[in-house]
Amino acid sequence: MTTKSIEKTRRHLTTLADCSAEEIHDWFKLARKLKKEQQAGKPHRLLEGKTLGMIFEKKSTRTRVSFEVGMHQLGGHALYLSASDLQLGRGETVADTAKVFSRYVDGIMARVYKHTDIEILAKNATIPIINGLSDYSHPCQGLADYLTLLEHKGTLEGLKLAYVGDGNNVTHSLLLGGAKLGVSVSCVCPKGYEPSAKVLELAKKDAAKTGARIEVTDDLDGVRGADAVYTDVWTSMGQETEHAERVQTFKPFQVNASLMRRTGKADAIFMHCLPAHRGEEVTDEVVDSPNSVVFDEAENRLHAQKAVLVTLLA
Repeated sequence: MTTKSIEKTRRHLTTLADCSAEEIHDWFKLARKLKKEQQAGKPHRLLEGKTLGMIFEKKSTRTRVSFEVGMHQLGGHALYLSASDLQLGRGETVADTAKVFSRYVDGIMARVYKHTDIEILAKNATIPIINGLSDYSHPCQGLADYLTLLEHKGTLEGLKLAYVGDGNNVTHSLLLGGAKLGVSVSCVCPKGYEPSAKVLELAKKDAAKTGARIEVTDDLDGVRGADAVYTDVWTSMGQETEHAERVQTFKPFQVNASLMRRTGKADAIFMHCLPAHRGEEVTDEVVDSPNSVVFDEAENRLHAQKAVLVTLLA
């Protein structure tokens, strides 16, 4: 599939559930091409004159920097707007915001609390909507994660990824992406913190077609045979009042050297979407080890998102 053919079939990126494996692999090919060109100092100003409106209800380091830098490298412009900068905070509806933005910019990237706001934007905008994070899904992170796994392992099909921790939005994107790409995903979560039943159902349907296995367990042996072990913070933004309780609940699920050895694979890599709360969900020994690819993932947010921007906005 060419860049142009992706353009014709895809208007938005709201969740990986809506993407085909072919589309994802095409994004990976384009991302690796753009990455190679950038590293070689070869300009690729494919979005000259284009503007991306960026709505941030939640604070961010990687999302803001990677989208702003990505648009700059592609020859376009990124406009940062926090919740306090918008009339959203004074009662303007999300639908009206989508319609107004559609008259000004060429695309919207939104980092929001409620996934329903992403859906409302997509329904009412006449321009592409990119989900920069919602409580349900983090598709850009998922693309960067699987791009990184592909780079380090040379293939995706037949691999096993073990996610350890809270079954959150990142977990959802890993499940949805892995099932489509033929990566088995084992979610090792405390009871009561499992991924969404809806996401598991969608992932299992795709996994049945690709041969991937989807597993949810509270047994740490769920990491056995994993080619990659992934974790995320135990307390996400908006859950601060639950922090003390979550730390106690998740303590046995810390990714440390002992847990990494349980994989049975000396070359198992460690993954994290960052920021990492060192000493909580992961130890320094693991996050700073030669097997850690966390900063490769962070870099690949830039390249994966540039591929998405080019196909949606060009």
